[in-house]
Amino acid sequence: MKIIHQTVRFAASPRELFDLYLDAKQHAAAIGGKAAISRKVGARFSIFVGGLRGKTLVVVPHRMIVQSWRADSWKPGDTDSILTLLFSEAGRGGQIELIQANVPAHTYALIDEGWRTHYWTPWKKYLTARRTH
Repeated sequence: MKIIHQTVRFAASPRELFDLYLDAKQHAAAIGGKAAISRKVGARFSIFVGGLRGKTLVVVPHRMIVQSWRADSWKPGDTDSILTLLFSEAGRGGQIELIQANVPAHTYALIDEGWRTHYWTPWKKYLTARRTH
């Protein structure tokens, strides 16, 4: 098992970033895929038509989200990973610190790059487009 640690800055407030992640409509628009997610602790979520799924374990409004998390490509014996997203101010915007523990070694590189490819890059485009309209 491995740990992914990423810190990404955005031209958006921590509150906007937090809301973007936990609002199903915004989440789906930002990633260009289906998203069923909510702010409710204990709620199950499903992203990319079930390609990613899990359960929201902790929500500290506008500060932190903790989820159990797994990808459909994981082996049945792989345990769920624990995803922690920390939202804070950074310069004129905000940042997300991502810590994902218990990532299976066989999928580590794919998941690590997946955050950049399927989340951070599209989020930046989405936020830029939202500001210019």
